[in-house]
Amino acid sequence: MITVHSLTKRYGATTAVDQLTFEVPPGVVTGFLGPNGSGKSTTMRMIMGLDIPESGTALIDGQVYSELAWPMRQVGGLLEAKAFHPTRTARNHLRCLALANDIPLRRVDEVLDLVGLTSVAGRRAGKFSLGMGQRLGIAAALLGDPGVLLFDEPVNGLDPEGIRWVRNLLRDLAAEGRTVLVSSHLISEMALTADRLVVIGRGRLIAETGVADFVARSGTAAVRLVTPDVAAFSAALAAEGASVGAGEDGSLTVEGLTAPQIGDLAARDRLRVHELVPILASLEDAFMELTQDEVEYRPSTNAGVAAGAKE
Repeated sequence: MITVHSLTKRYGATTAVDQLTFEVPPGVVTGFLGPNGSGKSTTMRMIMGLDIPESGTALIDGQVYSELAWPMRQVGGLLEAKAFHPTRTARNHLRCLALANDIPLRRVDEVLDLVGLTSVAGRRAGKFSLGMGQRLGIAAALLGDPGVLLFDEPVNGLDPEGIRWVRNLLRDLAAEGRTVLVSSHLISEMALTADRLVVIGRGRLIAETGVADFVARSGTAAVRLVTPDVAAFSAALAAEGASVGAGEDGSLTVEGLTAPQIGDLAARDRLRVHELVPILASLEDAFMELTQDEVEYRPSTNAGVAAGAKE
């Protein structure tokens, strides 16, 4: 388990992580989400002992990273793509790590095979593509067969097959009872991978909850209604305080009332219903809504500025 309590990190006048508290339990994939500059990477670096916090604690199974007797056997991390000496081969990179951590050398070939790099194990790692470098980083994280794993943007540079492979790998690792914390900017991918979420913005905790509960917090959920009594139904819905929008196919999109409430309204007013389907917000919708005030860098929405400059 990873336990973060009141963690704070500053760089000069900038507070990167601010009194952050959360837990990452074993047995599930925990997605770590937040806008750019929210403090995700800094937090993961502090968990791994690479940055020292001003205050608070980050514990791995009750210990700080520096107190672990054999760190790679207890926690594995991929925090940076291509974190290896470029002139070493992939196999020698892993052999060096294994020897330094008293890990059996047979494990090197096991993880190379696991990540699909056996055929290029003799190539210099500096010649690897970003995706191959990510695979080598995952191999290094798994080398000591640790019970706790941290992955920062592990699918960067991977093709669709590689992304699916990482998704299945993370879920398999969690199913084995390991603690898995993974950050990603691909919100749609987190919807397919994570069981629970830790969401931060400007270094502060926004949410710590299951994926379904997080999506349910979004106010963007709506109901699709198909009825031949469009005018009467629209008037009745508006009278109940609902917001009603008309679709090009003649359907109505209703916000402010649930499907059961709309059904009860139809029964009360003897209105006909041909289709009544909840439209749940996506994880991306919920994330954008709940982090909209935490975005550090926001582009201008005035498209005419650039066009006007050319005239």
